[in-house]
Amino acid sequence: MTTPVLQAHALKVAYEGRTVIDGLDLSITQGQITTFVGANGSGKSTLLKTLGRILKPTAGNVTLEGRPIRELTTKDVARRLAILPQSPTAPAGITVRDLVMRGRNPHQTWARPWSAEDARIVADALAETGLTEVADRDVSALSGGQRQRVWIALVVAQQAATLLLDEPTTYLDLTHQLSVLRLVRRINTDTGATVVMVLHDLSLAARYSDRLVVLADGAVVADGPPETVLTPETLRTAFALHARVVPDPVTGTPLVVPEADDHLPTESPA
Repeated sequence: MTTPVLQAHALKVAYEGRTVIDGLDLSITQGQITTFVGANGSGKSTLLKTLGRILKPTAGNVTLEGRPIRELTTKDVARRLAILPQSPTAPAGITVRDLVMRGRNPHQTWARPWSAEDARIVADALAETGLTEVADRDVSALSGGQRQRVWIALVVAQQAATLLLDEPTTYLDLTHQLSVLRLVRRINTDTGATVVMVLHDLSLAARYSDRLVVLADGAVVADGPPETVLTPETLRTAFALHARVVPDPVTGTPLVVPEADDHLPTESPA
């Protein structure tokens, strides 16, 4: 049996006096795109940050490639796991190339300084993300979609086998959301990278994910392929959403269609 890339055991996470996740067990399968979905405050980003060792669990533990992640050095983790946080901010005046080069930092040591191989990997990451022509431009001068691709290029240059992406399409219009998610799928397909994402758009999550994990109140309420997870019952339970789920006419994946306002139940007056 293959060891899960990431695994949470009896995970409990609390901060600011509030327990966000309590007793959660989860395994992440190698080579798949797994997406966490759920209502605001359901624990999606908290779980992702804990899997990435940004947050320390109150109880339980996380293993990375079979080893307790807390026992690994920061560089060991960074060589195996790349994290793209929500709304990252680039240093002022930095160029696209210089920012992407930072993805090679986990591989640098005093005995192994910057090399021609590092330069090739950065050039390949820029090409893979369609950024070669803007490599010498200031990151701040780019569009939102381009900036997000720069951060993904940094993650690609890091050459970690597992990528954690926290809401990689936030603040992007639909065209740029699709561009970023197509890029993520291509990286997964071409390199075999394991991807764990947090997304809000359920229909896009279904289209670009192999597996959905639905969270509510810090617990997993549904887990599996999109076509088995996105059901009207799950949507009511996890999102208090009354919706129909129909096949996407383009991909056949689940498409969530909220009920019209006049079909929704009304609350009785107090």
